[in-house]
Amino acid sequence: MGSLKTEEDIEESKDAILYVNGIRTVLPDGLAHLTLLEYLRDAGLTGTKLGCGEGGCGACTVMVSYFDQNSKKCVHQAINACLAPLYSVEGMHVITVEGVGNRKFGLHPVQESLASRHGSQCGFCTPGFIMSMYALLRSSKTPPTEEQIEESLAGNLCRCTGYRPILDAFRVFAKSNDLLYTSGSVSVHEPKNGEFICPSTGKPCSCGPNKETVEPSDACQNGYKPVSYNDVDGSSYTNKEIIFPPQLLTRKSSSLSLTGFGGIKWHRPLLLKHVLELKSRHPDAKLVVGNTELGIETRLKKIHYPVFISVTHVPELNILTVGNDGMEIGAGVRLSELQKFLKKVIEERPAYETSSCKAIIEQIKWFAGTQIRNVASVGGNICTASPISDLNPLWMASRAKFKVVDSKGSIRTILAENFFLGYRKVDLGNNEILLSVLLPWTREFEYVKEFKQAHRRDDDIALVNGGMRVFIEKSNKKWIVSDACVVYGGVAPVSLSAVKTKDYLIGKAWDKELLQNSLEILKQDVVISEDAPGGMVEFRKSLTLSFFFKFFLWVSHQMNGQEFFNESVPASHLSAVESFHRPSVMGSQDYEITKQGTAVGSPEVHMSARLQVTGEAEYTDDTPMPPGGLHAALILSKKPHARLLSIDDSGARSSPGFAGIFFNKDIPGSKFTGPIIEDEEVFASEIVTCVGQVIGVAVADTLENAKLAARKVVIEYEDLPAILSIEDAVEFKSFHPNTHRCLSKGDVDLCFQSDQCHKIIEGEVHIGGQEHFYLEPQSTFVWTMDGGHEVHMISSTQAPQKHQKYVAHVLGLPMSKVVCKVKRIGGGFGGKETRSAFIAAVASVPAYLLNRPVKLTLDRDIDMQLTGQRHSFLAKYKVGFTNEGKVLALDLEIYNNAGNSLDLSLAILDRSMYHSDNVYEIPNVRINGSVCFTNYPSNTAFRGFGGPQGMLVSENWIQRIAVEVKKSPEEIREINFNSEGSILHYGQQLQDCTLHRLWDELKKSCNFVKVRSEVDDFNLHNRWKKRGVAMIPTKFGISFTTKFMNQAGALVQVYTDGTVLVTHGGVEMGQGLHTKVAQIAASAFEIPLSSVFISETSTDKVPNASPTAASASSDMYGAAVLDACKQIKARMEPIASLKKHTSFVELVNACYFERIDLSAHGFHVVPDIGFDWKTGKGHPFRYFTYGAAFAEVEIDTLTGDFHTRAADVILDLGFSINPAIDVGQIEGAFIQGMGWVALEELKWGDAAHKWIPPGCLFTSGPGNYKIPSVNDVPFKFKVSLLKLNLFLRSVQPIYNDFDRKEET
Repeated sequence: MGSLKTEEDIEESKDAILYVNGIRTVLPDGLAHLTLLEYLRDAGLTGTKLGCGEGGCGACTVMVSYFDQNSKKCVHQAINACLAPLYSVEGMHVITVEGVGNRKFGLHPVQESLASRHGSQCGFCTPGFIMSMYALLRSSKTPPTEEQIEESLAGNLCRCTGYRPILDAFRVFAKSNDLLYTSGSVSVHEPKNGEFICPSTGKPCSCGPNKETVEPSDACQNGYKPVSYNDVDGSSYTNKEIIFPPQLLTRKSSSLSLTGFGGIKWHRPLLLKHVLELKSRHPDAKLVVGNTELGIETRLKKIHYPVFISVTHVPELNILTVGNDGMEIGAGVRLSELQKFLKKVIEERPAYETSSCKAIIEQIKWFAGTQIRNVASVGGNICTASPISDLNPLWMASRAKFKVVDSKGSIRTILAENFFLGYRKVDLGNNEILLSVLLPWTREFEYVKEFKQAHRRDDDIALVNGGMRVFIEKSNKKWIVSDACVVYGGVAPVSLSAVKTKDYLIGKAWDKELLQNSLEILKQDVVISEDAPGGMVEFRKSLTLSFFFKFFLWVSHQMNGQEFFNESVPASHLSAVESFHRPSVMGSQDYEITKQGTAVGSPEVHMSARLQVTGEAEYTDDTPMPPGGLHAALILSKKPHARLLSIDDSGARSSPGFAGIFFNKDIPGSKFTGPIIEDEEVFASEIVTCVGQVIGVAVADTLENAKLAARKVVIEYEDLPAILSIEDAVEFKSFHPNTHRCLSKGDVDLCFQSDQCHKIIEGEVHIGGQEHFYLEPQSTFVWTMDGGHEVHMISSTQAPQKHQKYVAHVLGLPMSKVVCKVKRIGGGFGGKETRSAFIAAVASVPAYLLNRPVKLTLDRDIDMQLTGQRHSFLAKYKVGFTNEGKVLALDLEIYNNAGNSLDLSLAILDRSMYHSDNVYEIPNVRINGSVCFTNYPSNTAFRGFGGPQGMLVSENWIQRIAVEVKKSPEEIREINFNSEGSILHYGQQLQDCTLHRLWDELKKSCNFVKVRSEVDDFNLHNRWKKRGVAMIPTKFGISFTTKFMNQAGALVQVYTDGTVLVTHGGVEMGQGLHTKVAQIAASAFEIPLSSVFISETSTDKVPNASPTAASASSDMYGAAVLDACKQIKARMEPIASLKKHTSFVELVNACYFERIDLSAHGFHVVPDIGFDWKTGKGHPFRYFTYGAAFAEVEIDTLTGDFHTRAADVILDLGFSINPAIDVGQIEGAFIQGMGWVALEELKWGDAAHKWIPPGCLFTSGPGNYKIPSVNDVPFKFKVSLLKLNLFLRSVQPIYNDFDRKEET
């Protein structure tokens, strides 16, 4: 290990030290290419997950601690391990989720609280949430506020829970009345009547602080007693807390000079002069603090930087000083540090001096997530010169100056406004670096304001942002603008100063005439070309005007009351300038608990929750690589439709660590796969039909080497015409063969021609797709056994049987020699039903041919590019109705975008057609559907499977009818509702229809009439913010619409210690299927739930299983398990009838001694279903679940910013096996659906997005694709399950079959 031996006054470099979970490790040289995440996972600490690799999801969150020599205190921070270079945490203490608590030695209260409150479903994101909360508590001297808790979680994404249970779980740590987790001993905190407050639940409990033993499942653990806060260690919450290593308190920092793979060099100097020397020696070297930008460039853009200079330890770059003229901010200062400093400055300085400080604080609040702000630096953000930088417009507007120093130590100062030269170009020479920012105080009557609008409020890049300043002085009884600056980001290659507007403003009176003229001049100042990157051109143009309008109103409001100032803001306009304060989420869950037996009906916690909160739960990519194991990387098409002219793999073959490369010709078995028809090539042979189509696979000793080899393959194409939209497909009749469908009822044409229809409307509905964004990317691990004659795999899939079938087919093996196992998957939502299977098929080829284990885990961007999404739809409707709003006829053409293979698109079209009536009685119906072939990756199953798209179309014309007849949409819905006995357009008769009762209960629950009146009143008194309310019903059919798939098997084994092992064909993906199935087995045998265990799903235990999908798995597998339990109980009955046993264990042993078989295979076939497409009639569904939701939304009409103020959801699930899990599924589905219609947007290279290469996906990661975050949860979020009505036939005693209305 080297050092900068020419440096003076610096201690010679010693070993590079890192503490991980209290254990000291020496970091060897040669690891500069590694991130902290890669190092941790290679070391076996797999609780820290790789979700995206770009700091956008928070799954990789860890806590780093270091001793700050200035404050003499220990600093604890949450960071993204996926972006942190390994050597950047040298000399620090890293705590991962494994260091917080575990099942063997006890859970930390944070972990226990999250587990017990149903805050972990699939569990993949859970360790990240735990670590964000843990870091917040460790860094807080006093309990954090609820607002601080929600803010600390803004950088963590969850696709399963809807966030409400996570917030509830962590909210207990914000409670101030129990004084937990603060200075002082717990023994003195005695609530009323001597009750002990549980540190996990925040409620009185009986376990107390002095109990000797507590069951592991209880809320409190005896090992965790809150103790005192310590400035050195940070907050010590329990007597098992890992403290900050004392050795690091006295250890002096040293310079580092280390290396990494590919010739990378990592330098960490300690003084500015040595930074400058290094910069002089390496002019192209990159200065790094948080690596938040460089990390993305190296990973996503594949840019190679040979030299990094870490400036985190350079004092001159980390200064924060206050002077008479302003403050100086070092370029290396972290944004979170700056935020705290500015808050302190605001408290100490006169209010008028800190207008710019307040604007910067507010802008930083919405800058990325906490983990990014903790490491990202001021200078890094400036010098990146991003055109959408949130802070650069404010530096420019605030009259900030930048101090620049060269290698000779010469310093020059430049105005921020003149620093940015072009796209990502700044006024810095090769031998210069940014030293600091000089931010002047604002003068009296000088105002600075920040602006930002993004897809998502939290942790999102701006569509448009801005910084504006105006200095107003009184002259001749008028207030005149003496100085101004208007700067926008997101409208040009650089942050753009509106110079013409500025020139106009100066010297003008601050009045309405100034406003009107400025808006006109701004249109000339800010010009965005129609094909500008980012798209949304008209919206972005409007934002520039809206921001200035808001600024005018805000300044006028600030000036209100000043002498001679007459531009007061009307009360109705104040909503445009009032700062938004988000209240804490208030969740409410309403359901009955009606237990049947020992477990069924009980709101039990997810069986894996306590493994998930500790990071001990294993997922596919956590599987250790055996000796000789290889990593795979895909070779993908870069064209949407092209002929392959040549493939040159010579570069790959000479790549380091290379082990093999495989193409179409190398496949030993079938070269085609597909779930319905085999129309998809495993490896493209002659023609590629989408960007991202797999052409081959490279394998190497490491993942990076495999990726490097894949990138070195050179492919020559001949472009062919591409179909890149549904509209093009319809125009050119580009449809998948034999996919036209038709459903009809009555006589639509006759009805339209008759005088029954008072009105007829026509319209089109365009429905966009949606990315699944399961937090665990697609992953499979394949190996051979017995000399290569058997193939085994562990996969992240909803359909193990499809993996078994695809791999057997591609390798030319019988299915009996291929085994697929699944422990759990980190979310699926349909995206791992079929698309995961072709990933396994690809990985199986090198594993089988080389006879070596192969792991293939897709990067998030690759996953999103090639595995398909929710189908986009185009619908054309014609609807006839009466003047009262009664619908009489519907003529509908519906098209879905299948992509380049059929996959499940026909079945998805079928369900969309079944659900195109939603809940409405329509006497005459004709629906024609077609599946479009386009040159995009094949789209696939997604939660709802086409049903939501069909319902959305119907709600569109319902809304239009309401406008036509001048009634509320709710009235139109009510007069058209289905009722008991209704015959649907495909011939099925409705039974047990609870729609009307459910609808009435929702109206009462949300107080709809009162809320609508309040909304009308609000809208009357507010010009620029408006509120809206709606109630929407749904009817969803339960069953696979393909009859043969409605079957399920299970294996139940009873052991002589009284425990039961259950194996079934369903997959646990967070929906609680294993927990529900275990509850059924426990109740069947009348034993505790803890006596039942489900290990994994495996094709060699239960064969031919249908995918875990269609909301039918609890029904089917629960019934199959019950069948097996009944078989065993029937065999046990002769012994049980003797009544000589006092426990289940004794009964089991008695049966064992009598040689009674205590193992059984159960099977279930869903009865009374079937559909004939030739006649268009049948019963595709076993039953229907009914639901309805109310929502109240507030929108800023100037920017489009919105908030969901309230949501009230009620569903009829019949008898719920586990109501807590069902409520969690409903909450997660609601937030996911809200994301689909309000936040998430897929941007493909097509005619509407010409700035994207044809057929490419721009939104291929959390940086550009925004799913809802914790701050998108409705302020009031209520979920109810319809109470059982004993007079309804649907709820007769059902314990004996468990197959009623039960959502998976």
